[in-house]
Amino acid sequence: MRIEETAVPDAYRIMPKLLTDPRGSFHESYRYDQLAAETGHHFVPRQVNYSSSARNTVRGLHGVAIPPGQAKLVSCVRGVLLDVVVDVRVGSPTFGRYETTVLDARNGLAVYVAEGLAHGFVALADDTCISYLCSTEYQPGTQLDLRAFDPELALPWASWLTGDPLLSEKDAAAPTVAEAAARGLLPAYERCRELYGRVPERIA
Repeated sequence: MRIEETAVPDAYRIMPKLLTDPRGSFHESYRYDQLAAETGHHFVPRQVNYSSSARNTVRGLHGVAIPPGQAKLVSCVRGVLLDVVVDVRVGSPTFGRYETTVLDARNGLAVYVAEGLAHGFVALADDTCISYLCSTEYQPGTQLDLRAFDPELALPWASWLTGDPLLSEKDAAAPTVAEAAARGLLPAYERCRELYGRVPERIA
C-alpha cells in the first residue's frame, strides 16, 4: 500500500495494492505498522461505524472535541463518495484548507483523518456505504458539528451534486466555522500537536 500526506497536514490518502483475478479482487485496507511508519500516528481502532446514504446525501462536517479527540480511517465499502477533510484547528498554518478524495468501493482508496480535523462527504450513488475505524469510542456531548455549506470554506459540493443536497436537521443547523470559533468550540492546533502530534518515525 502507498500512503501520502494530503494538502491538509495530518490527513493521509491510503492507496492499496489490489490483487485481482477472474473472481474479483483482494486488498489490505489498513496496516498499523505501515501507517505508523509513514505518518508517526499510532492509530489503534476502538470503534467501527458504518452509514448508508442515498445519492446527494451530505454528511458533515463533523469532528470530536479535544480532548478526547478522535482519529478516523475512512473507506467506502459500497458505492462511491466524495470525501472532504478540512483543517479547523485554530492557529494551524493551514486553517481552512481542505482536501477532497473520491472513495470508490472498487479501488479500496481510504483516508486517514487525524484528531482535530473536520470530515464530511457527499454520496455519489444510491446506497453508498462508508466505514469509519475510530480511535476512540463515542462519548455523548463531544461531537463537533460544522456547516458543510459554510460560504467561507467554499467546499466544492455543488460540482458533485446532481440534485438538492440531503442533510440532517442537525447538520443543516450547524454553526459556521467563524461561529464555532467565536464560541470556543474549535480545537487548538498546538493542543492537538501536544496530545496527538508526533514526529514521523520508523518503527520495527
